[in-house]
Amino acid sequence: MAIDKGQAAPHRVPAVLRAPLEARTWREFLYLLLSFPMSVLTFVYAVTMVSLGAGLLIAFIGVPVLAAALLGSRALGAVERVRARALLGVEIAEPEPVRPPKGRRGPVAWTGALLKSGTSWRSLLYCVIHLPWAVTAFVVSLTLWAVGWALFLYPAYQWMYPTFWGRPGMQMYDDGDGTAFFLDNPFEIGVTCAVGLALVLITPWIIRGLAFGDRMLVLGLLGPSPLAERVWELEEDRGVVVDTAAADLRRIERDLHDGAQARLVALAMDLGLAKEKLEEDPEAAAKMVDEAHGEVKLALQELRDLARGIHPAILTDRGLGPALSALAARCTVPVRAEVDLTYRPAPAIEGIAYFTVSELLQNISKHSGARTARVDVWRSENRVMLQVSDDGRGGASTDSGSGLAGLAERLGSVDGLLVVDSPVGGPTAVTAELPWRDR
Repeated sequence: MAIDKGQAAPHRVPAVLRAPLEARTWREFLYLLLSFPMSVLTFVYAVTMVSLGAGLLIAFIGVPVLAAALLGSRALGAVERVRARALLGVEIAEPEPVRPPKGRRGPVAWTGALLKSGTSWRSLLYCVIHLPWAVTAFVVSLTLWAVGWALFLYPAYQWMYPTFWGRPGMQMYDDGDGTAFFLDNPFEIGVTCAVGLALVLITPWIIRGLAFGDRMLVLGLLGPSPLAERVWELEEDRGVVVDTAAADLRRIERDLHDGAQARLVALAMDLGLAKEKLEEDPEAAAKMVDEAHGEVKLALQELRDLARGIHPAILTDRGLGPALSALAARCTVPVRAEVDLTYRPAPAIEGIAYFTVSELLQNISKHSGARTARVDVWRSENRVMLQVSDDGRGGASTDSGSGLAGLAERLGSVDGLLVVDSPVGGPTAVTAELPWRDR
């Protein structure tokens, strides 16, 4: 049977048989074993420091002791994140740092910020509640693992009992009156081995379940809070928006300086020369006026194109459908545009959708080698969906440095999304999502 090289070969051994020997199982088992001494250390530290700090609150010294408890908890949390990353494969973003209020510096401000930090208190909570879970996971996993392998491998070492200890086999029962039960015949040994095999096969999945509980604790208490992640995303998005706005302003300034402004300066000079020649050579002056009239038309056209690039009038007056139809008509590749919106979204969303399609059509004209293209716009629940497809050579991607990467960043700044499906050889389909906002 031929195997597609682009896909991983299917395992011939079922997962339940592979699990006891897989590296993941042994890593998670090691994590659970190490969690016991680590949880004892973190629990003792947290309880000791918090008790000491609470007892000293009657004096001012209790406040810095509590701050030290929180600081140490953050450090222990960092160690736990490293351990989870190495053994559980959990990628956890670093939580937000301690930030004193703006304009305030010094130990007092920093201590106050540490006491107000939700991340610090969550790290302290982790140090306290991880102990009972770690003890349970340690006992369950180690017991099942040791008993399972001991029973499964019993036929391999059963001979040691009569040879070295004077017993026919492993003793399972003894009432103290001389009645005892030993695993010493082939049937009993076979049943023991079967029970051990069952435990060996089941234990990895129990270990994974226990490790999953640890993952949830680490992710929930030692990672950044959802609010902090959202604030960070908004800060990143704000930076993208500011950079995009600055780039647009530079582009407009450059277009005005190199286009319409230069043409108007030349026009003023031509009219000045025509005025001087008006009495000496009327025919030459009239010719220069005609040329200036042509320059005026070109300057007006450039200004209209520039205004359309800022915000086209047809988009404001008639909406996204007619605006995209006009945009498709100006594309060098034949484009079919269909817009299925029952009513218009907010002007900002319309503008973003328009310029997204405009940039994608420019890419098709310049790079795709396509013969036809298509633009579809529709609404899906609370999202505006755009898809621009072509039958070109393909190979487009959102790799860093490409135009599509910048477009994806700009869409991301408004909670949008850009997905590119462009295999080498084509065709290409670029799908964009934008949040729906009413006018």
